[in-house]
Amino acid sequence: MIDIHSHILHGVDDGAKTLSDSVAVVRELVDHGVTDIIATPHYVEETRYTVERKENSVLLKELREKLAADGVNVNIYLGNELYISENILQWLKKGVVSPLNNSKYLLVELPLNGKYQNYEDILLELIRFGYKVILAHPERYEIFKEDYGLLVDLWGTGVLLQCNIGSFAGKYGRDALKLARRLAKDKRIFTLGSDIHHCSKNDFIAKAQKKLAKFYSDTEIEELLVGNPSKILEK
Repeated sequence: MIDIHSHILHGVDDGAKTLSDSVAVVRELVDHGVTDIIATPHYVEETRYTVERKENSVLLKELREKLAADGVNVNIYLGNELYISENILQWLKKGVVSPLNNSKYLLVELPLNGKYQNYEDILLELIRFGYKVILAHPERYEIFKEDYGLLVDLWGTGVLLQCNIGSFAGKYGRDALKLARRLAKDKRIFTLGSDIHHCSKNDFIAKAQKKLAKFYSDTEIEELLVGNPSKILEK
């Protein structure tokens, strides 16, 4: 299983706080069958979540070395979860932020509540510049809960959708579950991710996979968890 959305790097956002926390979270993912993880710390301008690529690379190296020393068999790559901004292209050109595994894939998030002005234009501009935009957890945004057609339009323009696997286990509430189910039914999910921040204390991945079985065959679920994400690892 490949997880393209995680907050496992320590001390850079609202995810793992210490190196020990990072190792514990990674161990949980590995226990659930994850073999490859892309670390995607938040990058949100004008907030404290602006740790740059160079520092994240150092932390990633430290985590890899600790996991290897502890005998945890997993592959970890670098990325970012980029909060929508007109400056994303500038960040990329300057090397401030990280595409997923240094590929052309970008993980982008929107405000959970409200609407970011011109977000469609920003996403389309990134696509025009050759990037493959993946919208993080669309089922969690209020604007799409209110108007499913907006998501259909984004999908039609080439924006890929990454649902959080926990949404299928009700982790984010009834409305997010409902929208995730609709996206699954309509086959509009490019891939699934954990969006894990801390040890969860429960097997939400296994619970979610059982729910997914209502909409997808085993082969289709494998494509969402392994096949499509593998394209990112191949760059």
